[in-house]
Amino acid sequence: MIITTSEQVEGKKVKKTIGMVRGSTIRAKHIGKDIMAAFRNIAGGEITEYTKMMAEAREEAINRMIEAAEKEGANAIIAVRFGTSMVMQNAAEVLAYGTGVVLE
Repeated sequence: MIITTSEQVEGKKVKKTIGMVRGSTIRAKHIGKDIMAAFRNIAGGEITEYTKMMAEAREEAINRMIEAAEKEGANAIIAVRFGTSMVMQNAAEVLAYGTGVVLE
C-alpha cells in the first residue's frame, strides 16, 4: 500500500479513484499519565507520555484507514491528512483520511 500526502505518485498513474477512506480512534488520558504530565508541566519540557499516546493513536488511525482502503480495492491512498478533535473531557479522536485509488 502506497500512502502519500501528495495528490499523485511519481511514475504512477491513477487508474481508478475509489473515494475517501478514513480511519479513526478515540483515546482517553490515563490518570497515571496525567500525574506525570502535571509534574512535567511544572518543570517544563516535552510531555513524553502524551507524545507516545498520540503517536500510537495516529498509527492506529492509519492502520484503520489502510484496512478501509484495501476493503474497497485500493492499492494506494493519496492526499492523506490528519485531524484531531476533543470528543469529551479528557478524550480526543485522531482521524486519518485520504483518497483511495488504484494505481497502474
